[in-house]
Amino acid sequence: MTRTEIREIAIGAIAVVGLALAVGGSYGDGASEAEARIGQYQLFASFNRVDGLRVGDAVLLSGIPIGTVHAMELHSDYRANITLRIDSAVELPTDTAAAIHTDGLFGSKFVTLSPGAEEESLADGDVIAYTQDSLIVSDLLDLIIAQGKSVRGNNETEKRE
Repeated sequence: MTRTEIREIAIGAIAVVGLALAVGGSYGDGASEAEARIGQYQLFASFNRVDGLRVGDAVLLSGIPIGTVHAMELHSDYRANITLRIDSAVELPTDTAAAIHTDGLFGSKFVTLSPGAEEESLADGDVIAYTQDSLIVSDLLDLIIAQGKSVRGNNETEKRE
């Protein structure tokens, strides 16, 4: 083999290894489940509707990200059970409420937490008892239109009298 052939083989091998590392890195963040939980604790919440909420969406407290939505599953009672990962530096009272909000009119969804006034704090694995479901924009628009028609109908009735 000539020196040029050896160099081409070496460059090809380096390229293949680099490609393999890039592909392997794209299939996971490289952290195990236990490593991912260091510095975080899990909370659970149950909602009737979570329309538009996705795994990985933010969990906010006073507008500041303090965690993420880790998992979502449908419970046997047809409610959506959500697993939240919260930064361990954030202590939440046991009467904390969770609500699903939208960023703007048609933006992405996120979970916002509203702490209560209890002295005790939620611990890893606890359930947030107070929840507010996702607001569906089309339902809100239907309500506004219905109220507008109702007001217009009352105004027309008053004019006839």
